[in-house]
Amino acid sequence: MPLFIVAAGIVLLLILITGFKLNTFVSLIIVAFIVALALGMPLENVVSSIEGGLGGTLGHIALIFGLGAMLGRLIADAGGAQRIAMTLINKFGEKRIQWAVVVASFIVGIALFFEVGLVLLIPIVFSIAKELRISILYLGIPMAAALLATHSFLPPHPGPTVIAGEYGADLGVVLLYGIMIAIPTVIIAGPLFTKVAKKIAPDAFNKTGNIDSLGEQKTFKLEQTPGFGISVLTAMFPVLLMAISTIVDLVQNSVGFEDNTIIEIIRLVGNPSSAMLLSLLLAFYTMGIARKILIKQVMDSCASSIAAIGMMLLIIGGGGAFKQVLIDGGVGDYVAELFKETSMSPLLFAWLVAAILRISLGSATVAAISTAGLVVPMLAQYDVNLALVTLATGAGSSICSHVNDAGFWMIKEYFGLSMKETFSTWTILSTITSVVGLGFILLFDASFIIAGIAIVLISVVAIYFSTITPIKDKRKALGA
Repeated sequence: MPLFIVAAGIVLLLILITGFKLNTFVSLIIVAFIVALALGMPLENVVSSIEGGLGGTLGHIALIFGLGAMLGRLIADAGGAQRIAMTLINKFGEKRIQWAVVVASFIVGIALFFEVGLVLLIPIVFSIAKELRISILYLGIPMAAALLATHSFLPPHPGPTVIAGEYGADLGVVLLYGIMIAIPTVIIAGPLFTKVAKKIAPDAFNKTGNIDSLGEQKTFKLEQTPGFGISVLTAMFPVLLMAISTIVDLVQNSVGFEDNTIIEIIRLVGNPSSAMLLSLLLAFYTMGIARKILIKQVMDSCASSIAAIGMMLLIIGGGGAFKQVLIDGGVGDYVAELFKETSMSPLLFAWLVAAILRISLGSATVAAISTAGLVVPMLAQYDVNLALVTLATGAGSSICSHVNDAGFWMIKEYFGLSMKETFSTWTILSTITSVVGLGFILLFDASFIIAGIAIVLISVVAIYFSTITPIKDKRKALGA
């Protein structure tokens, strides 16, 4: 019965969001109340459970999420993201233009949330494709793959950040593992899949797209933007701080030396919240004060970024409330007992639950958070790497983007694709990201060395086959 009630709750959530067009946050709260009552929770505990789930989730993520949004907006508004993209494109040259887009999108994707990165990079991709007379989708697929992978695997994006908190995983370890898994995943789902997509949906590569709905874009002359080095440093600064702290902890655990003041300072600086705050302060200087931009203008950028993510924060909180109801209502314990004698890996189970919820609900973030309510009680039975469980959940939540996902419609409209073409490109791309990501996660779990060798080999082979063909042959193959 508990699983039947959860399934009925998910169906109701789907009906409220897609059928009655109710706000996602409101729908989550309504369903949380109904599921709590259906599970037989004492009436006096229902509200406290919902409030506890909402507050606990936002209490962990709000600081990181809010500071991350401000950091990304400052980099975008100062022209730093444009500088990163254009410099890499100029350095890589025409023959390796796809790799320039991949690297630029990956760096920008770490600092900016998926939708923001998409809106920022699409005009750049369109202008490059027009100048080189190649298909916009030829560059768009690698761009989308990089943005989706960073969204699914890397903090400070909401999904990985929230899930790591729920599972008790070290966010720095999640970040390091996430980068190692995201890189080969992007290569396969981006440049390599582009070759397959050209055969699956050849007409899609002749579309010119339409970005009129984006309105007038804020563009800069290259000399008006911050330097490339300082732009990359500002975008990657939180990653560097968290990575240093994580590496120090790993070395300490291996060697066994005792804590001291320096180690404690490194841990404080590398804490995700501290790292985001220090990175934002750096951005105030590099993207504002150093460029003689008024502090009021810098603060306006920060304020507008928070206004843009306000509803997303509520939706995340609503997902946390639903998750807590599943735990307090005993569903998590029921699932743990159900799978007590099973040989299924917790990594595979977390991925499978997240994938089912993602396909049903559309929202990757909501699917990931809701998965935690079913997986957390099960983890006590296993000696498993919590960082990998976090990434497995993120991988499952990226699968099969379709009509109930906003990203599906953004890709369709911006690139001027038909429904069939969007399914043949974007939906398959998101599924490849999910399945390939899970494959590398399972490799990491089996053997870190084997995974490392596989990543190197796949990366080398992918780079070779993606750059061996001259750009003029690619233009011919694309029908440009």
